Amino acid sequence: MSAPDDSAGHRERLRARLLAGGGDGFHDYELLEYLLGLAIPRRDTKPLAKRLLAEFGTLPVLLAAAPAELARVEGLGEGTAAAIKFVEAVALRSLRTAALDRPVLSGWQALTDYLHAAMAHRTTEAFRVIFLNNRNVMIRDEVMGEGTINSAPVYPREIVKRALELGAAGLILVHNHPSGDPQPSRDDIMMTKAVVEAGRHLGLAVHDHVIIGVGGHVSMRAQGLI
Repeated sequence: MSAPDDSAGHRERLRARLLAGGGDGFHDYELLEYLLGLAIPRRDTKPLAKRLLAEFGTLPVLLAAAPAELARVEGLGEGTAAAIKFVEAVALRSLRTAALDRPVLSGWQALTDYLHAAMAHRTTEAFRVIFLNNRNVMIRDEVMGEGTINSAPVYPREIVKRALELGAAGLILVHNHPSGDPQPSRDDIMMTKAVVEAGRHLGLAVHDHVIIGVGGHVSMRAQGLI
């Protein structure tokens, strides 16, 4: 005779631990196990949690994975993939609010925390622009180009055009390097100078170009490249 399924009791004990002491005392697989249990309530989700971490390496990489990547993992259905992406969305929304709902340049650490969470673990390159008003508060945060593992199409004219449409006074350019190395390339420097030059004639300030990698970020302004 097989042993009785204690997944419900185990889940209850995890919940009690979390409510009593917070999440710091949990292994990554336990946090993930409980999340998966909410989407798959009548199943032991520990094996799936460990399989996902073995596949993706870390929780941040897992949360950043595209739905198509998640779907390739045996035992992970659409509903469970959606639960994972909802957690990512909640985390990014919280970081984004902390970073961008105030003058951005006075909260640089909060901004880079948000950008790292949003972009560092992507497997393809993306280019986003944070448009600011004349008090340096965000008007819009938009991804304006998505590409391959080493490039994303970016057109300075389109960036400036969008800034004028939004009535922006300044902007921060951001993109990620899936290689993990955030050092700017020659193309990065040339493109940034083109945006700076195009904006200068219209009174549009380019405050920085931030490049995000897994291990950190580089500010082109801090490097004297703007």
